[in-house]
Amino acid sequence: MIKVLIADDQAILADGIKSVLSSDEEIEVVGIAANGEEAVKMTAELDPDVVLMDIRMPVMNGVISTQQIKRQQPDVKVLVLTTFDDSDYILGAINNGASGYLLKDTSASVLIDSIKNAYNGDIILPAKIARHIADAARMVAGDRELKLKRAFSLSDRETEIALMLCDGFTNKQIAAALKLSDGTARNYISSIYEKTGADGRASAIAALREAVRGK
Repeated sequence: MIKVLIADDQAILADGIKSVLSSDEEIEVVGIAANGEEAVKMTAELDPDVVLMDIRMPVMNGVISTQQIKRQQPDVKVLVLTTFDDSDYILGAINNGASGYLLKDTSASVLIDSIKNAYNGDIILPAKIARHIADAARMVAGDRELKLKRAFSLSDRETEIALMLCDGFTNKQIAAALKLSDGTARNYISSIYEKTGADGRASAIAALREAVRGK
């Protein structure tokens, strides 16, 4: 049984989501939080497997709530559900450890499948959300991109991935955003390590960020 906590300040929507999820025999809704602060507290008390997290809530928004939950209980999966397909919110939630992002107009079957997939460790990023992430990663990339290419002779794809590494993306998030297999993403990242002369992720990111700063 997958235990789910719903965090949404709109009671009617939260009740509707609970009704949808309760129709599946593999899912149990263990509680509903009315804001991000409640979500953090109830996650600690109820120990759900998955938190279905709204972004815009009073007291504490879903991005900060996700960060606090993942810091305290890293094994809990947080799946963001919102009406706002805003790149800043997407990046904020994903970079703070969310397992994926769904819009509230998603179908009941997709919502249920996404919860099960997130529980099993998958990254949930619908196509248009993945495009937002990739676009956001490129938006301010011009000058940084040029600096990285000059410093390490990176290919276009390696440069794109290097920028995402600098911004804190995990391997799985990079693969999902750029529609690459996990193995292909790892190969690109290994090549970046080699070209930066790094012996691991931390030293590679340090070298990339130093190059971006122009030092």
